[in-house]
Amino acid sequence: MPGYEVTEPRLRCVLPFQAEPAEVSLLRRAAAKQLSQWGVPVPVDEAELLVTELATNVVKHVGEGASATLILEWKGERLRLEVHDTCKTLLSPKTAECDDVCGRGLHLLASLSVDWGTVLTAAGKVVWCEISTGAGSDCQRMKRAAAVLENYQDVWLGGALQGGRRDEGLAESAVALIVDLLHWSAARGHDPDDMLDRAQMHYEAETDAA
Repeated sequence: MPGYEVTEPRLRCVLPFQAEPAEVSLLRRAAAKQLSQWGVPVPVDEAELLVTELATNVVKHVGEGASATLILEWKGERLRLEVHDTCKTLLSPKTAECDDVCGRGLHLLASLSVDWGTVLTAAGKVVWCEISTGAGSDCQRMKRAAAVLENYQDVWLGGALQGGRRDEGLAESAVALIVDLLHWSAARGHDPDDMLDRAQMHYEAETDAA
């Protein structure tokens, strides 16, 4: 995919939807909930606005009732939003097929994102954009946690989950990993409650300092 190369751990969520006006608000809320669960350091209202524009573009220019998919992907310093649809027409503010509403939507996309574009696929096209998450220690911790949980999930579940189950699997893996760490600390004479308290203190101190 132009402008994007996967070289490090990432979090990914796939959200299929129907191109219906009523679906857009549901999709926006689902995306906001997922970003909140991940703890992505981006303005949620900004991300919701981009999701709305991408989904509305499908409703207006592919047709109501068309099948489409929103993909959220957080990797390092950027959050990527992709909408896949079945239309092979690549619209831009300068094309004759794009009316004023579409033009405003794409200009908004360009103004809110650090990069964006469209590309043809075997099934249709993808319109994508990327938002900066602002690199920092928080992002580095999230990348390390994602890498650990991916590896732990392979051991704990006997293989990585795919699609929508993947995020649920990572959450369950996180709980199981914490439990295993508490067993490890108790077996070595440490107080599990003390370990949790110390971890909480470090977390709160870093959150307050951010």
